Amino acid sequence: MTCTFFGHRLVPAKFEPTLRSVLIDLIENHDVNRFYVGNQGDFDAMVRRVLKDLSKRYDITYSVALAYMPSKKTEYAADPSDTVLPEGIENVPRRFAISFRNKWMIARADYVVTYVTHEIGSGAAQFKTMAQKKGKTVIELSDTVVC
Repeated sequence: MTCTFFGHRLVPAKFEPTLRSVLIDLIENHDVNRFYVGNQGDFDAMVRRVLKDLSKRYDITYSVALAYMPSKKTEYAADPSDTVLPEGIENVPRRFAISFRNKWMIARADYVVTYVTHEIGSGAAQFKTMAQKKGKTVIELSDTVVC
């Protein structure tokens, strides 16, 4: 099973334990062992950090799905070992690349973990809705009680 993620660029650090618990549940109880995450903000960075840590304990794989070819200026140019470029993205105009990448991730996902607190002007909300319409199991972190 495969999981992907969509969330606002900014996410409070207090959600990291909740994210970790959700991911452990998906791994241990739902046979999720493949993960795709973006690289556009704090939420994606948090997910990547937790997945990197969990990969030491569980037999899982994760990839940072890039929307753009890495440049010399990006961290991914130096170590692309955990990155993937969606097939066909090289033909997509730059302004549509994130949308193309996100649709690519949804197409491969069984589960989608989101952090969406507002709908207006939110790409994360748009892709959460798309995942729901495609029948993916969506887990919303902002609905989870955080201590």
